Amino acid sequence: MPRVKGGVTTRRRHNKVLGITKGHRGSSHLLFRRAHESMLHALSYSYRHRKERKAQFRQLWIARINAAARLEGLSYSRFMDGLKKAGVEMDRKVLADIALKDSNAFAKLAGLAKGTQ
Repeated sequence: MPRVKGGVTTRRRHNKVLGITKGHRGSSHLLFRRAHESMLHALSYSYRHRKERKAQFRQLWIARINAAARLEGLSYSRFMDGLKKAGVEMDRKVLADIALKDSNAFAKLAGLAKGTQ
């Protein structure tokens, strides 16, 4: 078998990793071994946090709906239960937006939720 030198391929692979880790601290953007380790951690964190972000937004929406519902004299769970019984099918994202931007419309929704209890 003839000898194969992989210098170009290796250099490209190394530069790709060093490009990805640009902006990382210390030697984790300068030295390939440290950079590769840093890149693997960063990619796993970003994957995990993309999943976590969805839960965090849902938590935020629930907190906003709860705050607005309590101003109307309802708890979050009673408000959501009342809406479900009234046949209002809005997701938490839309309800939170209404609670934040249009308090009159939210008050009507709260009245609707109160009416079913």
